[in-house]
Amino acid sequence: MNGIRHLPLINGVEPSWANLVIAIAGVVETGITKIDYGDEQTIEDIYGAGQRPVARGYGNIASKCAITLLRSSVEAIRAASLTGRLQDIDPFNITVSFVPAGGNGTIVTHKIRNCQFTTDTLAASQGETKNETEFTLICSHIEWK
Repeated sequence: MNGIRHLPLINGVEPSWANLVIAIAGVVETGITKIDYGDEQTIEDIYGAGQRPVARGYGNIASKCAITLLRSSVEAIRAASLTGRLQDIDPFNITVSFVPAGGNGTIVTHKIRNCQFTTDTLAASQGETKNETEFTLICSHIEWK
C-alpha cells in the first residue's frame, strides 16, 4: 500500500485533546485552548509530449501555526519580551506530544520550529468568564517525527 501502514486502535482509544501535552519554548503550557498547525507544498504535474504529465515538480514547503491562549498565559509569555511586545520574543519551538492515557502505547511528538508571534492583541467582552485570544505564528518548518 505505498508504504502507508494502518495501525489499529490500541484498546479502542483514539487520541484526544486530553492526551495532548504542549510545550512552548520548553515550558508545558496549560493555558492553551486550541492549536492548529500544518504545512503545504507546491506540487505540480509537468507536461511534455502528449496529453499526460511526464513528471512531477516539487516546490517550496510553507508551514503555518495558530494557537489560542488564555489571557494569563499570554501575559506569562509576554514576560519573556524586553519590550512587552509578543512580536519581539526570540524564535521559539512548540512541541506537541500525544501521550496515551495510562502511559500505555507510543508517544507521538511533532515539533513546530522557529515560531514567532505576528500579532499582539486583546479583545474582551462584558459577561465573558474567560479571556482567550487566537494568535497567528510564523514558523520555519514542522518535524512530524
